[in-house]
Amino acid sequence: MGFLDDAKANAEAAAKKVGQAVEDGIDKAKDKIDEFQAEAEVKKAEAERDAVKARNDVKDEMRDN
Repeated sequence: MGFLDDAKANAEAAAKKVGQAVEDGIDKAKDKIDEFQAEAEVKKAEAERDAVKARNDVKDEMRDN
């Protein structure tokens, strides 16, 4: 029975390792998605800032002329 108990324990340990590896992979994927979303938000904010600045520059030029 010792052999079967060892085999069962090894199988359980392997299953836990696989489960942990899957969870780690999912966490890494979620982190990468969050990173891409944050970068997209920053780029959007920068584009909006640039658009507002350009619009204000045009308004200033029109006021001066």
